[in-house]
Amino acid sequence: MYIEKLHIINFKNFEEAKMDFSTKANVLVGLNGSGKTNLLDAIYYLAFTKSAFNASDLNTVREGETASFIKGTFQNSEKSREITCGLQRGSKKSFREEGQEYGKLSDHIGKYPVVLMEPDDTDLIKGGGEVRRKFIDGILSQIDPIYLNNLIAYNHILKQRNGLIRMFNEGKAFDATALETYDHQLVSNGETLFKSRQHFITEFVPIFRKYYDFLVEEKEIADIRYTSGLQEDNFREGLLKSRRKDLALGRTTFGVHRDDFVFLLNDVEIKKRGSQGQQKSFVIALRLAQREVISNHKGFSPILLMDDIFDKLDDFRIERLLELIHQGLGQFFITDARPDRTHGLLDRINVSASVFVVDNGKVSGR
Repeated sequence: MYIEKLHIINFKNFEEAKMDFSTKANVLVGLNGSGKTNLLDAIYYLAFTKSAFNASDLNTVREGETASFIKGTFQNSEKSREITCGLQRGSKKSFREEGQEYGKLSDHIGKYPVVLMEPDDTDLIKGGGEVRRKFIDGILSQIDPIYLNNLIAYNHILKQRNGLIRMFNEGKAFDATALETYDHQLVSNGETLFKSRQHFITEFVPIFRKYYDFLVEEKEIADIRYTSGLQEDNFREGLLKSRRKDLALGRTTFGVHRDDFVFLLNDVEIKKRGSQGQQKSFVIALRLAQREVISNHKGFSPILLMDDIFDKLDDFRIERLLELIHQGLGQFFITDARPDRTHGLLDRINVSASVFVVDNGKVSGR
């Protein structure tokens, strides 16, 4: 699968831009702040129905404007599909495939998968469990629509249960029946998510280790350990045991929303002892494994978006990453503030690329 064309209007710092892409390598060059990352984000938006970098859709509308528009043409299995997104301040977001608007945006997730590799990926190591859960949930949501639906339902029920608990916490009379109604729904969806995560991690870890071993010179044992309260208590018992604590704190303290995926190197958490180089190799291996797992499930390669990663890697890891690119990663995009460096690297692996110069919200090919 690949994206053929991109057309954006009033998206972030772009008034308008139209681009025709190579099916293999595409390089966006320009000074920092020129808008290279914003173009990758437009592609990401068409895949996930939201920005990778902005929590609010309105923050993607160009300053001083009231609406934005993104259109992409994707090719897969010799079929071309046009995806459009229109955003108007004060109105509902419109997201369409071949002119047909989605009833639920979640129905779109996974149809046109992308993998984003960017400088802040080390937050996967340094951040809290919610960052790692989001990473794993993001992969599962692209390969398993049922998982995504269960995740959406679970989060909705969790929000309602927390609201009820806060009401009890603030003095409303305790209603065990109402709480147990939410508990039943939470258990039903949560146990399904737990089993899916358990199964997924057994598939993901060997692929991840393969890439980590390839990227490093030393022999180190990299691992990912899934931790969940459901490994010690069944969900219903865990909720009952935590009820007093929940009522005191005003939130649900037991459940799969508190799961974590512990990143280990030689059986020690990498965030505690891993060097900068080890951490970089770890997150690159995570993203490459993400790409392969999605490819295995979908039967085609997702688009790989690599944002300003060469500045963060040493020569050895760049060489190893380029070897993988040479072996075939499908369509990929690279942003770089130093065009000569990128040209030199791609020349070394004999890959021709479409190059786009980005300058203060304007794009030109060369």
